[in-house]
Parts: sequence; C-alpha cells; structure tokens
Amino acid sequence: MTEPTKPDLDKATPDTPPHSPPAWVAILRGLGPRRLALRIGAPALALAIALVISMVLMRLTGVDPFNALSSMFDYGTTDSSIVAILNRATSYYLSAIAVAIGFRMALFNIGVDGQYRMAAMLSAVLGGAVTLPAPFGQLLVIVAAMLIGGLWAGIAGVLKVTRGVSEVISTIMLNAIATGLIAYLLNPKRLAAVHPGSNNVATPQLPESGRVGALNGPLSSLGLDLPGRLYGLLILAIAVGIVFHVVLNRTRFGFDLRVSGLSSTAAQASGVDSRRMVVTTMVLSGVVAGLVGMPELLGASYEYSLNFPAGLGFTGITIALLGRNHPFGIALAALLFSFLDQSSDVLQLNNTPKEIVLVMQGVVVLTVVIVYELLRRFEIRLQQRAVAAELAAGHALAGERA
Repeated sequence: MTEPTKPDLDKATPDTPPHSPPAWVAILRGLGPRRLALRIGAPALALAIALVISMVLMRLTGVDPFNALSSMFDYGTTDSSIVAILNRATSYYLSAIAVAIGFRMALFNIGVDGQYRMAAMLSAVLGGAVTLPAPFGQLLVIVAAMLIGGLWAGIAGVLKVTRGVSEVISTIMLNAIATGLIAYLLNPKRLAAVHPGSNNVATPQLPESGRVGALNGPLSSLGLDLPGRLYGLLILAIAVGIVFHVVLNRTRFGFDLRVSGLSSTAAQASGVDSRRMVVTTMVLSGVVAGLVGMPELLGASYEYSLNFPAGLGFTGITIALLGRNHPFGIALAALLFSFLDQSSDVLQLNNTPKEIVLVMQGVVVLTVVIVYELLRRFEIRLQQRAVAAELAAGHALAGERA
C-alpha cells in the first residue's frame, strides 16, 4: 500500500486559506475602493457643507465669518486650549459611548444625564466617607459610580420589558427624579456642607488616596510638557472605547445585541432572549454613563457641588449620532465639539455672540445626518445593481448552456 500523501498546508485552497489577512485588510477589501471613498469622503463633505452654511449664517447676523473662524482656530490650538479640549472630550466621549450602546440595540437612552449625575454625587459621598489606600480608594469611587449608573438605567429597562413603557419616556422622567433627589440630598442637613465664605454646597472632599493624578508627569518624562492638568482618566476613556468595539464586534453577546436591535422577533427565533437583552443593554449603558463624571470628580474638583458639570448626557446623544456609534467616529466628534466649546470663549472678545457656536454644532449635526442618509441610500442602490448584474450574468450563462 502506498502511503497517503499529506496535504500541502502551504498552498492556498479556496476553502481553507493558509494565512488569513489582518482584520483591517479584510475590512478594506470588503469595502472596495468606491465604498471606501464614500465612507471617508462623506464625513468630510458633510463638515465642509456645514462650514459653508455656518459662514453664511454668520454673515447674515453681521459677523465676519473669516475673522471669527480665524480667531477660534488660533485660540483653540494653543497649548492650554488643547489640554482643556482633551479634558472636555474625555467626558463627552464616555457620554457618547453610553448612548451608543443603547443605539446599537435600537434603544434611546436619554437618561445618561441623570445617570452620571446620580453616580457622581453618591460615589463622591462614599469616597469622602471611606478612606482607603491607593488604588483602592480610586477603584471604590469608580466601581460605585458604575453600579449606581447601571442600577439607575436598569429601572428603565425593567419598565420596558415588564410594563411596555418606552425607554424614552422613562429615562426622561428618571432625569427629573435624579435632579430632585440630588437637590434633596445635596443639603447641609444631609450629605453635603457649605464651603466657608461661599454659598457653594458640596460633598466632603475626596482624600488624596481617592484622587487620580494627571498625565503630566508621565508625559513630561517623554519630553512633552503641558501647561495644564490633563485628566488621568483619559486612559480609562480610551479603554472603554476599545472594550466597546471588541465586545460589540468580536463576541457572541455583541452579535446578539446587534441582532436584537435589528429585529427582536428574528433574534428570539434564533434563541436570544430579547427581554433580557433589553435590560442588559440598558444596564451596560448606565454603567458607562456612571463614568462620565469621573474625570471631573477624580481629576479636578474632588467633590460634587452645585458647580458640577451638567448636560453632558444630552451632548453625548449628539456626538453618538455624529460619530455613527463607532468608537473612532465618536472620538473625532467629541474632539470637534470640545474644540468648538473651548474656542467659543474667544468670540466674546471680538463682540461676537458666543451662541453662534451652538448654531454651528446644530448645523454640523443636521448636515452630517442628511449626508449619511443619502450615503445609505446610495449604497443600497449599489448593492441592488450588483445583485442585478450577477443575476443577469447567471441567466445568460444558463441560456448558453441550454
């Protein structure tokens, strides 16, 4: 008997390729040059259109658009402004990721604002009352904020699956309840105290072991000196974005979540418990929402007070839409909005209304949404033409064989 020949593993076969290309190479090949150009060109075109519209609106209101934009760019690119932009973008990014988790399952979590404020206030109280050595003091506050945010968002998920209450309605109401609870608890007779010589009411300050240091030290060792404090939790925001991408695109749970968002009936037919996915998704969205206030709490203020930043949740909705729920797109959108917010401070020096930046942000969102919708329809037409061409080629081949 002759010994059977062993298959040559080094030779490529159609069924089992010996060496799979990297993921990013496969993605680019799957997009094709035309679709890749559309994916890159569409956002650039949308921003260019938004810029032109904003300049026209400035001119109509009596503002010199070139002077205003030039002053905004000059001020927004200074070293101190760049640090402030990165700090603000860190909170914006976490807020948008929290919203994007719900969006990927067709859930509209408008309650991120209430979730992060409740988490920041209660975790600040806990961190100020319990002193632990670093890094346990820092982890105590962060984990507490995640749990509080997840529990507060989970209420909306439970109401949706048990009583059919829309998460839009329930999260809006939970925002109002959170505002009332914070106003009740942030009182000198309860969980807060009045600062001497001021009217500001705040929770007890976090001990040194519960604070997160700035990134200035590590960066200065690399030869990069910054004029201001760069939040150390910028690294946490980057890690959250990476985990978000990996879980949603590389795990079974992420696949179930996306399928449930596309069609709950199809997901249930394939064995996915859509009711459990709704609650889980809302809880996860709230967990990330609980981190939104941590860069400010652990890196700057070290307390929750009347001056604590509010409204970050609603900005996150806009940034998530602008970034198309993708972690990289959300990062660019967060930097853009943070740049506009920071550079708007210089407008008042030129007798230009600061509110023009809000108009610019709204124009950017509307323009990008319209361009993305046109892109989606164009891609559908391309797919339909490709399928029609393949069917026509198949019919022609069958006719020749007949």
